[in-house]
Amino acid sequence: MTASDVSRRGLLGASAAVAAAGLAGVSAPAEAHPRSDPRHPALPVGSNQPRSTQLILLGTSGGPPPDYVRTGISSVLTVGGRNYVIDAGRSSVTQYLNAGLLFANLEAIFITHQHADHLADYYNYFLLGGNVTNDSNDNLSGPVHVYGPGPAGALPPPVSPPADTVAPQNPTPGISDLTARLTEGYAYSHNIFIRETAIRDVRTLIDVHDVLPPASAGASALGDTAPPMAPFDVFEDDRVRVSAILVPHGPVFPSFAYRFDTDDGSVVFSGDTRASDNVVRLAHRADFLVHEVLDLEFYEQLGVPAPLLEHFKVGHTLTTEIGALAQRAHVRTLVLSHLVPSNPKWVSDAEYRRKCQQGFGGTVHVGNDLDRLPIRRRRR
Repeated sequence: MTASDVSRRGLLGASAAVAAAGLAGVSAPAEAHPRSDPRHPALPVGSNQPRSTQLILLGTSGGPPPDYVRTGISSVLTVGGRNYVIDAGRSSVTQYLNAGLLFANLEAIFITHQHADHLADYYNYFLLGGNVTNDSNDNLSGPVHVYGPGPAGALPPPVSPPADTVAPQNPTPGISDLTARLTEGYAYSHNIFIRETAIRDVRTLIDVHDVLPPASAGASALGDTAPPMAPFDVFEDDRVRVSAILVPHGPVFPSFAYRFDTDDGSVVFSGDTRASDNVVRLAHRADFLVHEVLDLEFYEQLGVPAPLLEHFKVGHTLTTEIGALAQRAHVRTLVLSHLVPSNPKWVSDAEYRRKCQQGFGGTVHVGNDLDRLPIRRRRR
């Protein structure tokens, strides 16, 4: 047999046989665990898929610029053994595996808005997780529901004219258009693997839905991007009910916060937003509010330019504001995520907790990557 006789198809068949043998009880020799740093949880060597209702923080860093310690913003709510991903920032897929979660149990992905730091790993769930099964015999089991912002419809005027426009033929794609373009961009990879290994067509693995606010809200890209409004329903199955509301995040439209109601409790994800009454409405009496936060004092002391400070103020919630917001919403636990700055070298977890506790009588949890928070039905 020559080297050319060893086809990729044959190698994949051998891999599948090894995986099947493993499932039958034949295990590989134990190896030293790759992570020994006591500051971080040990990484699993196999699935640790929860059956209970849990909030898992995959990544807790704000962006887009990547930094050390924390990975990009992404969370998972696990309910009844199924996984609901909220935002998919840098390293979300890797962190999904590091949390011991199964691709086969991925039910849905929800995107709050279309800034790159919330989207960077989104398509990788399909490009990689929907490909040939991995050595643990796990990949996507079927169409994954995707819900994200629909097309904005218009771009804001440039701050400093003139400004170039990327893809002027469709400069404000929604999540459906974005997904279609990514699928086209990776067409060669998809087509080669389909022909060589008979993998499924990636288009059969994505059930994508544009989310737009009700017309009655009176919101628009060039007007009020997040007027006062009532939450509206987005998704429901036999485990969760998901509702949304518009939040103000500079010129970004639409930008959403999501609420997940389960039999065990409720979790709200703010997305990126300045302090907003709409978040208070959506999070009313929620068990957990996962909220972004920015420490403006750090950047003032750093001496960043005034326009950037103004950008922070109009697009993000400050450490001096978030405690009072959580108190007004009457939430039980405030979970800080999308931390800016995210590196504890600059702002420690203790400092974030101290600042954000002010005005709030509940529990403040400073989010770190791979944190797990159980969600349990309240005792009456």
